[in-house]
Amino acid sequence: MKPFEYKAPKTLAEAQQVLAKADGPGDIRALVGGSDLVDQMRVNRRTPTVVLDIKRIPEMNRLEWVPGEGLHLGAAVCCTDTRLFPAVATNFESLSEACGLVGSTQIQNRASVAGNVGNSTPSADTVPSLIINGARIVAVSPTGQKEIPIEEFFTGPGQNVLGPGEIIQEIIIPEPSPNTSSHYLRFIPRNEMDIAVVGVGSLITLEPGSRKCKSARISLASVAPTPVRARAAEAILEGNEITAELIHAAGEQAATAASPISDVRGTVEYRLELVKVLTRRTLGMCMESLGQAI
Repeated sequence: MKPFEYKAPKTLAEAQQVLAKADGPGDIRALVGGSDLVDQMRVNRRTPTVVLDIKRIPEMNRLEWVPGEGLHLGAAVCCTDTRLFPAVATNFESLSEACGLVGSTQIQNRASVAGNVGNSTPSADTVPSLIINGARIVAVSPTGQKEIPIEEFFTGPGQNVLGPGEIIQEIIIPEPSPNTSSHYLRFIPRNEMDIAVVGVGSLITLEPGSRKCKSARISLASVAPTPVRARAAEAILEGNEITAELIHAAGEQAATAASPISDVRGTVEYRLELVKVLTRRTLGMCMESLGQAI
């Protein structure tokens, strides 16, 4: 591990002063739980000169539901607190489910959703839920703040659009439309402490009192260099009555959005089949949550 400075600012202004000294991308890395960062530094995969502990900054600990606006999820809020927050359990079932899958219970008590996003691995469990719910990333830098749509955030494995001196301050997830449900499933060889071979998040919004799909969102993890939307599968659902046959067709179509690789955890063919299965299951879960079980 290469030498580094440790900074623990107590205000956003102090953090911005530290960020102003960044020499290049990755020179300053934010720290919450450190479950990814510390190990990456140990093997010199990441070599920041400054580790910025953000847990003492009030804005980074914001966990608030604003009616008509949605959820404000600070970058330092751990996965456990996120999962147990009533507004998350009520409005974003998929995010609650994903937070309960990030590593072990001990890791969930330390790691944050923003850390999962900032690490930017294609297999990140919380990201599909953020994508299907239209989340926005609020980044802070020495010059202020900017919002980035979650779908525009990732550029490759372990890479994102954050520039020198930029870190995540919070994630904003808009309030969902009425008659909306979302769910997330992944497949792993072991029950916990493993990364997804495939992950799928699905969201359905129904017209009031019917099975007609007003809106659908499907996002896939661990099947491409970045998380992806299965837009063609969404188009099959939108504007139509949801049936078992339509869900099956959407699962088949979702696989066309994937471009997986073969590795020790699964072949291309295996992953494509998992995309179909998990898409069908998550869509079925959404319908069941909406009282329209297929």
